[in-house]
Amino acid sequence: MAAGNFPKQLRVPIHGAVVSDDQRLIDQALGGDAAAFGLLVHKYQQRLFNTLVHLAGCREEAEDLMQDAFVQAFVKLDSFRGQSSFYTWLYRIAFNLTISLRRKRRLENSHEHAPIVPANEPLDDRQDASEHLELREQADQVHMALGALAEDRRDILILRDIEGFSYEQIAEILDLPIGTVRSRIHRARLDMRDQLTGIWQENSAD
Repeated sequence: MAAGNFPKQLRVPIHGAVVSDDQRLIDQALGGDAAAFGLLVHKYQQRLFNTLVHLAGCREEAEDLMQDAFVQAFVKLDSFRGQSSFYTWLYRIAFNLTISLRRKRRLENSHEHAPIVPANEPLDDRQDASEHLELREQADQVHMALGALAEDRRDILILRDIEGFSYEQIAEILDLPIGTVRSRIHRARLDMRDQLTGIWQENSAD
């Protein structure tokens, strides 16, 4: 779905009240108040987009995935049972869409991987130019290391170390036992450390 096709009733202004009571907004949306769901979109769209950029490796695809995830969430809202947070439920929808996109991408371009693209989060204006440069270099190194990981290890690191999901939430999103989640995170962190060490050694040799 193109970004331009996102239902207008789900869009809200960038500036507006952010309501913390997700369940109340969900109940209102189920009662026919599309604006209530729009507030949920506003509350979570930037966080979801930033994570999807890491997962998809392309800002345009991340935008489409985000739009599709919110549309699916809107359509399936009556299936939300509150057993997890709304964002965990939403993220699982988005994650499954990302997996489908990867399968399609592999069929179209076998053995090719999209580059990891920085999410371009705004930096504090009070930081000086040298701090900006240092932070950007560190971010580029992390993105490079993430991009070199196998997809399953990259995904689980993003869930744990970037998104900050608990082991229980990750187990729910990936439909895995918690023990498997813990072992995969451990192996992924070892791989990430090796990738970063290689990048740092290469940079120091230049």
